[in-house]
Amino acid sequence: MFAREVTMNLKPDSQAKFTQKLEKVIIPILRLQKGFKDELSMLVSGGRKAVAISLWDKKEDAETYNRVKYAEVLKDMSDVIEGTPHVETYEVSNSTWYKIAAAPMAA
Repeated sequence: MFAREVTMNLKPDSQAKFTQKLEKVIIPILRLQKGFKDELSMLVSGGRKAVAISLWDKKEDAETYNRVKYAEVLKDMSDVIEGTPHVETYEVSNSTWYKIAAAPMAA
């Protein structure tokens, strides 16, 4: 499983609109993408920073989304996001929800 982390700065007073847009516009787009598993979003309380983490079956699925749909998502979020978001992709090594355990370490 792979995780795609997007860290972004929100425009002033846009936390509620960000959350609504994520729920009503972005998550439905994500659900249509091959390999999409889950979306987690976090907001700094009272601040302007947001982090969104999407989980994917395979790295290729996350990369395809990045190439094919991410520009559309950025455009949809342009009224709440300030600047250019920072994107990182990770291999998931542990998850209690998805029951992923780290590979045993060699002795």
